[in-house]
Amino acid sequence: MRRLIIVLMLCVAEVALSAQEKDPVLVMFWNVENFYDWIDQGGGESDREFSSYGERHWTRKRFYAKCDALAKSILWIGDNYGRMPDVIGLAEVENRGVLHKLISSTLLRKYDYGIVHHDSGDRRGIDVALLYRKSSLSPVSVTVKSPGDIPTRDILHVQMAHASGLQYDFIVNHHPSKYGGEKASEHKRSIVMSCLKELCDSLAGSGHDRIVAMGDFNDSPDGEQFGMVEYILENKGKSLHERKEGTIRYRGKWELIDNFLVAPCVGSSEMMVVKVPFLMTYDRRYPGKKPLRTYSGPRYTAGVSDHCPIIMIIYDQ
Repeated sequence: MRRLIIVLMLCVAEVALSAQEKDPVLVMFWNVENFYDWIDQGGGESDREFSSYGERHWTRKRFYAKCDALAKSILWIGDNYGRMPDVIGLAEVENRGVLHKLISSTLLRKYDYGIVHHDSGDRRGIDVALLYRKSSLSPVSVTVKSPGDIPTRDILHVQMAHASGLQYDFIVNHHPSKYGGEKASEHKRSIVMSCLKELCDSLAGSGHDRIVAMGDFNDSPDGEQFGMVEYILENKGKSLHERKEGTIRYRGKWELIDNFLVAPCVGSSEMMVVKVPFLMTYDRRYPGKKPLRTYSGPRYTAGVSDHCPIIMIIYDQ
């Protein structure tokens, strides 16, 4: 009987270890639209606009309400997809301080999120950033790549060691918008995509085969820019785009401008657009629902962003 108990205990331990080894990695990306604090630090027009005395009347109370809504949304994703995100890429973040307040002043403080952030030369003073669970990932190196002379967001590259022993290269992007016209601004997106291509070429050439690029590319998955990297990275948003799914809603039509680009060696992975129920609102002009923004024109609406978050589940263990 004792021998049977020992055998059963060993079997249970083996099953538990196997389950642990097969835990997926949940990656999230979200353009959180103008995630500024309420203090004018002399960082330009946008910094003044999103301050207590600025045009937006962006107060401490409104800032923390946005933090709470962000945290509640991330927790909702954790509840609905089986685990809290291991990695969260963010766009339109003012500074490291807003990230620290997000993970320390909300219910996210119960989780072990760390911050990776670097100030870029963007004219609006917004950057990309990365949050990660310290219990599952640890940074090996952090680098930023500036795309030429364009005053835009830097590309953030973070090499991470996973608890399983695997190493990932997470790359966070926020490419130039189509402000001024799609054709007139196309060369800017080409320059930044070329910068991403050079980085991925370098990583692939040095044996880094688990590359996960995420971001707001300000272009749909069938855009010509993606052809530069598709021989290295798989465009995960193509099938979603074909099904007319999207992350922003413009004139009643969904557009998928937020995307994941993944190296084939990452293994089985699945991308999804997440429409958090309490952050969707009825579109009065076009039938259907759209993401609830913080502001609708000059009017404060207490939302988070005009973008829906995207997630990707990686079964690579």
